[in-house]
Amino acid sequence: MTLQQIYYVITIAETGSMSKAAEKLFVAQPSLTGAVKELEKEFGITVFRRSSKGVTLTPEGIRFLPYARQLYAQYINLMEEYGKIGRRKTSFAVSTQHYSFAVKAFVELTRQVDVAEYELAIRETKTLDVIRDVSELRSEIGVIYLNESNRKPLEKLLASEGLVFNRLIDCGAYVYLWKGHPLANKSVITIEELKAWPCLAFEQGDVPFYFSEELMSAHEYPRLIRCCDRATVLNMMVGVLGYTLCSGIICEELSGVDYIAVPFSAGAEAGDAAMEIGYIERKNSVHTALGIKYIEEMKKYLSGQTETGVK
Repeated sequence: MTLQQIYYVITIAETGSMSKAAEKLFVAQPSLTGAVKELEKEFGITVFRRSSKGVTLTPEGIRFLPYARQLYAQYINLMEEYGKIGRRKTSFAVSTQHYSFAVKAFVELTRQVDVAEYELAIRETKTLDVIRDVSELRSEIGVIYLNESNRKPLEKLLASEGLVFNRLIDCGAYVYLWKGHPLANKSVITIEELKAWPCLAFEQGDVPFYFSEELMSAHEYPRLIRCCDRATVLNMMVGVLGYTLCSGIICEELSGVDYIAVPFSAGAEAGDAAMEIGYIERKNSVHTALGIKYIEEMKKYLSGQTETGVK
């Protein structure tokens, strides 16, 4: 095994294509394929499943990739400290469900560092991708929530991926909607009152319901529209008077002042409407300085929410 082979595997996994990886690496595709086959033969595993649509990781490959990333990251750290490859930028990445407070904390982090000195990334993405990003070391920290309906399966998945969940805040349920919505002036909104309006949910792909970002994910909504990003959700709130169920932690600085979070009365489904938001990390991991700062910024912002009341 060589570090070059390890880097080849990482690049192929990131691009999902032998041809794209070869182009990025500036090597001939046959040489790339041969290097990977040599590594697979040495370890007695098959890392990639090849098809006409590209390459995907096999179950063995999924287990192998985090070790490969960790090994190559240690090599880079060693070379930065003692080698002659020149000073490299320090990388830091966060993957999160669609929370404006997580983005706000990232904004505050970037204000404290010289962005030119770092390679920074924040990914608002699907729940499963958040978990995979942290498991496979693409991100140092992931932000998700647990509640009555998803806790057992997600905790089991986290444990199998070598991850741990750290609580940040407990929240009740709120209805998030446009201030011009007919229900916006109510002090509390019930599930019956929402039946006439479309529920907006973040697209999660072909996965079980417990990966949903929205509360009461097992509830059958008579009107449901799936979206891929926060900007689209906000537009749909105005365009079709849609709503979503959320924590009520809204950063007006980033989301604007045209939206409001109204307390939600879940009735018999109240247990499913409570959420515990937290961050995930690899078990026994040691955070970078940026990781520590980011967690501090999240806690600082959420502490302000609990002191002034969720809004």
